[in-house]
Amino acid sequence: MSKHQSLDDVISVVSNLWKQFQDTGSIERKPGQGRSRAIAANENRYLSITARSNRHATASQLSRDFYAATRSRVSRFTVSRRLHERGPFARRPAVRVPLTSVNRRVRLAWCRDHRDWSTDQWATVLFTDESRFSLTTGSRRTFIWRGPGTRYLPSNIREIDHHGSGSLMVWSGIMLAGRTPLHVFEREGTVTGMRANLVDDFLENEDIRRMDWPARSPDLNPIEHVWGDLANSQTPSENHPGPETALLNESDQLPQKLINCLISSRKSRCEA
Repeated sequence: MSKHQSLDDVISVVSNLWKQFQDTGSIERKPGQGRSRAIAANENRYLSITARSNRHATASQLSRDFYAATRSRVSRFTVSRRLHERGPFARRPAVRVPLTSVNRRVRLAWCRDHRDWSTDQWATVLFTDESRFSLTTGSRRTFIWRGPGTRYLPSNIREIDHHGSGSLMVWSGIMLAGRTPLHVFEREGTVTGMRANLVDDFLENEDIRRMDWPARSPDLNPIEHVWGDLANSQTPSENHPGPETALLNESDQLPQKLINCLISSRKSRCEA
């Protein structure tokens, strides 16, 4: 398209708007003008119901399902726009580990036993744990379709009970008065072996009592939130010092104030 043609088009648009203003006193678009919507109101409702019944479907999948049901073709962008106008919305799902009925009963009993603990009592506890950090940065993000305020409904939670390949095993401990250094283990089996052969013996020799802990309850341990902060802070770049060094650096930079807040929140978490 030439510059002269573009200028002619602009002049034509301005002329038409001026004529409309002279005739009607307004340049607002008249009702019914413009491109019609690709999806009717009843089809919008069908699309919303389909997304809620298949929360893990992508916009492309919903577009194909919509065509199969109505024989009307709409793009995935149209699907996303229509859903975001009335809901549900694409959001990251909450995650949890699978729990049996026994797990739930033990968790509830533990929380009832510790919900009245004072800060001084929690100050005597060293929270320890090992964790595996993935070395791959391209983990696939998943989304679900859900409405506002429904993040923790069972249908909107994704259960995770596995770790990806290519990882580092680490161990650390935190308490209100401080923390231990972050230890990185080169071999996966080292953590289990060391805990079985060394840690238990050390605790017994030092007369340190191990706190009973409900199985499959990482959310009750504040150090799990520390692992989450470390995982979120991993930002690979061309000058990345290496995964082990990066984890150690990030661990050293975690403020003790954050750790204190996490431990102090045990009371409210047990009450919940």
